[in-house]
Amino acid sequence: MSSDDQQADYHLGNTDAEHERLIRQAIRLAPITERFFREAGIGSGQRVIDLGAGVGDVAMLVARIVGPTGKVVAIERDARTINRARTRAVESGLANIDFVQADITEYSLDSMFDAAVGRYILQFVPDPVATLRSTAKQLRAGGIVAFQEGSWTPFLSLSAHLPLWYAGVSLLHEAAIRSGIKLEMGTGLYKAFREAGLPAPRMRLEMELACDPDFTRWVSDSLRSVLPQIQRLNLSLEALGDLDTLPERLQREVAISGTVVPWIGLVAAWCRKPED
Repeated sequence: MSSDDQQADYHLGNTDAEHERLIRQAIRLAPITERFFREAGIGSGQRVIDLGAGVGDVAMLVARIVGPTGKVVAIERDARTINRARTRAVESGLANIDFVQADITEYSLDSMFDAAVGRYILQFVPDPVATLRSTAKQLRAGGIVAFQEGSWTPFLSLSAHLPLWYAGVSLLHEAAIRSGIKLEMGTGLYKAFREAGLPAPRMRLEMELACDPDFTRWVSDSLRSVLPQIQRLNLSLEALGDLDTLPERLQREVAISGTVVPWIGLVAAWCRKPED
């Protein structure tokens, strides 16, 4: 698959603006993800594979956890995105990450790992069960499988009290569903783990609630990234008005309401590969 095909195929695109959105998102998610990985048993000196590395935030987080005696192999299929990730890792002084350009549904590495991780990635793959099954084959006995995926059901429910915010969230939801994204992959992790031959995972759902401008811009930023898909699907933007002023209007609506708004529910699931 060519780089151009990959960009067109990926729902959120691989533009500079989308890369920056991912980085801002990762800053907010980092404390939750780090706590989850440490609880799952990821620690110093381990070899970890990161699926769907994007611009490198999860890989860099894990690299700091495993330290200089550990190693992270980060898989990302898009050349432009992986180059951005490599640059960021170098700028952060992290020498213990190998970025590998490959499709996670097709990759194969001649080494074993202590853990496999991913965040917001299984929702995009055609067959999450097959991906988990093939990934588990590259883990040593007792190795850790730890993934975080989204759940939009509580996100939509807790957004309904604000008309403009809900219109934006609903449009993102509709575009993703019509594009084949598995928006309830988070709550589907239990079934996926079991069908992949893994033990029943421990699971947790977390949602951040806030009202600051950096938080509320997530909806307008995401709409910008998904705009080509919205247009391709002929979905109406009428309820949102001028996209250039949408961030300010969203923030104003939230501020006037005197309430908070949610982010996508983040479901964490982890288990250990059986010893046999």
